[in-house]
Amino acid sequence: MRVVIADDAVLLREGLIRLVEENGHTVVAAVGDGPSLVEAVVEHRPDVSIVDVRMPPSHTDEGLRAAVEARSRVPGSPILVLSQYVEVSYADDLLADRRGAVGYLLKDRVSLVADFLDGLRRVAEGGTVLDPEVVGQLLVRRRRDDPLRSLTPREREVLGLMAEGMSNTAVARKMVVTEGAVEKHVRNIFTKLNLHQDEEQHRRVLAVLAYLQT
Repeated sequence: MRVVIADDAVLLREGLIRLVEENGHTVVAAVGDGPSLVEAVVEHRPDVSIVDVRMPPSHTDEGLRAAVEARSRVPGSPILVLSQYVEVSYADDLLADRRGAVGYLLKDRVSLVADFLDGLRRVAEGGTVLDPEVVGQLLVRRRRDDPLRSLTPREREVLGLMAEGMSNTAVARKMVVTEGAVEKHVRNIFTKLNLHQDEEQHRRVLAVLAYLQT
């Protein structure tokens, strides 16, 4: 495999270079910042890139943001994030295009070199490799950000039927309740989704869009 490595820690970067090359692969570029990662991916079109999350200048999430940009410049370019940290926002962005070829492993939880190399290979082949801790934090974030989390099961049922295109009358008939009960559920849905009366936007459509997006 042709590999790009992006990590600002010189010793770790050199260690990864040696590990990759000793196992029969070629490191086509080794860089220490986000813009250089993007340039390397665009120039070399590697089989896979190994990317740290925190790189200069702010040492927050430059690596992940650069990985997302690299994937936008070279669609589907395989990325294996190898970091001490879970940054769920950009991890979500990496997974959002549903192309696969993405991995996110935590450095201190990789106990066997063979497991790391196997993950690298699977990402290069188009697979997805995620540390269980990453998966857990992604699920927690999605539950927290779910705009429907405040709806009752009955209100979710009403919204689901609305998404099928049913009128309040049809929903009432389907659920065997009065139309007035359905109207009350619909008002509650609008309130909980912060869909206030607006002449320019149809609240019913916006509520259905929120349902479909989750």
